[in-house]
Amino acid sequence: MSVAAVMAELPSVEWITDPALVRQRSRDFFWYSPVLKRQLNGVTAEAVACPKNEAEVMAVMAACVRHQVPLTPRGAGTGNYGQAMPLKGGIVLDLMGLNQMVWVKPGVVRAQAGCKLIDLDAVTRREVRGELRFHPSTKRTASIGGFIAGGSSGIGSCTYGKLREFGNILGLRVVTMEAEPRVLELRGTDIDKANHAYGTNGVITEVEMPLAPAWDWVDVLAGFPDTLSAARFCEALVASDGIAKKMAGVVAPGVAQTYFKLFQPIVPPGMACAMVMVAEPFLDLLAPLLARFGGTQLYAVPTEQAETPLYEFTWNHTTLQALKVDRSLTYLQTLFPTPHHFELIAKMEREFGDEVPMHLEFVRLGGVVTCFGLQLVRFTTEERLQEIIRIHEDAGAPIFNPHTFTLEEGGMKRIDGEQLEFKREADPHGLLNPGKMIAWDDPDWTPDRPQGFYLYGRADAPEVEEVLE
Repeated sequence: MSVAAVMAELPSVEWITDPALVRQRSRDFFWYSPVLKRQLNGVTAEAVACPKNEAEVMAVMAACVRHQVPLTPRGAGTGNYGQAMPLKGGIVLDLMGLNQMVWVKPGVVRAQAGCKLIDLDAVTRREVRGELRFHPSTKRTASIGGFIAGGSSGIGSCTYGKLREFGNILGLRVVTMEAEPRVLELRGTDIDKANHAYGTNGVITEVEMPLAPAWDWVDVLAGFPDTLSAARFCEALVASDGIAKKMAGVVAPGVAQTYFKLFQPIVPPGMACAMVMVAEPFLDLLAPLLARFGGTQLYAVPTEQAETPLYEFTWNHTTLQALKVDRSLTYLQTLFPTPHHFELIAKMEREFGDEVPMHLEFVRLGGVVTCFGLQLVRFTTEERLQEIIRIHEDAGAPIFNPHTFTLEEGGMKRIDGEQLEFKREADPHGLLNPGKMIAWDDPDWTPDRPQGFYLYGRADAPEVEEVLE
């Protein structure tokens, strides 16, 4: 293995070798988790390749195969689980130079993987009065390719569901990691092979996405007497199909007052908060919903005019805002299944109190209004963190563990035989983002606690053992 040999072969490619810059490009927001911070803090590549086009991507990949150098694809590095961190060193492939719009037409856009989401939306709004169906809370910095490779949902999921929902991604252009790299066009169910795969089985160079109508959105912050009242309001809003909405999240009493600096002057003590985005023509319809659940509107500003958009206080940004105040905090990712979700939320609030402040996001999952938790956690020890996770799961609230860097252990993606077979086809040497797919290194691995529900991975796909036989 020789990174220097790869670089020597490709002098026309832009390379970063300064150790401080390489370390910077080798990291994401893994430090949200004290477990991952302990495990990954020293991880770094030897060099960063910054290709300007797909031809240079293929050249880097081919050279890495010739010299057996690990290669870790990366977008803007806004992920939270070490998805794009080079566990085996080698080279980081920074795809932000592939930032061109390929084409846009009514209802659909095709862009290179390095396009920033905020730039992409600006073009589609201007050209066809459309916007991405949803985006992460990191919209202002994240790339479309990184979102597809490592993300799962976000602002807009209350209407359109998660990335895994059939039709939310229309096409992926993927380059294989072989001596002579191939370009594959994945469509239909084949998209699942590379969606939320952390770049372990191919490098995404282009993405084709459907568009939603581009409304003029309004950020609304509302106060409620307790968490459940705010949650019932958000559920009712998301279930109101006639109202165009893009976000519906809840934080327990004390969270906004302590951690949301922008809103501290306007949120009364003891109030839970709902954070929603609705299209401007429907703004007046919030009043009867608020009244039904005892809510009070505290703030309403057009999203484009906001000092900081409200979505940067939701989803994973809720944790980030809290960490700015208290670096000892961490978080969970939880499903509160319907129809007993409110009972379960109340039970967990009683069980943990201020140790696990509640944070909820409402989405559609398989067409059903569903509640996810991204609760804050006052971290003490790794043992206590695992106990908190176990208590949730034993109560019937599955955890998608944000304190692990592998696809399988996170619990979102089911690594079945179909996934493993595609890895063998697209990365036969196992050089792409090594260490993130346990099934590649240990096909016999089984989790300590079986996962009963996965956000990704076809339930009818063959098991790993069937492919190995």
